[in-house]
Amino acid sequence: MPRGDGTGPTGAGPGTGRGMGGRGIRSTGSGQVGQGQGRGRMGGFGLGAGGNCVCPNCGKTVPHQQGLPCTQVKCPGCGAVMTRER
Repeated sequence: MPRGDGTGPTGAGPGTGRGMGGRGIRSTGSGQVGQGQGRGRMGGFGLGAGGNCVCPNCGKTVPHQQGLPCTQVKCPGCGAVMTRER
């Protein structure tokens, strides 16, 4: 509100922010009401600490090590860059 008289930009007044109870809720088209259907920030899957890294070339799997992305692991069989098993 540039002059403090309530004449700010359209849609930027009180009650238009996030978490304003009921306002801004949209239908998802499947009969449910809610917000957000994405995978979160940066498109990650949030697969957790367990699981395996798998080679896209030869199919060999190795246990995933926490703190080390599978994309930084080389396949022990063929040397290709591995990916995370889903």
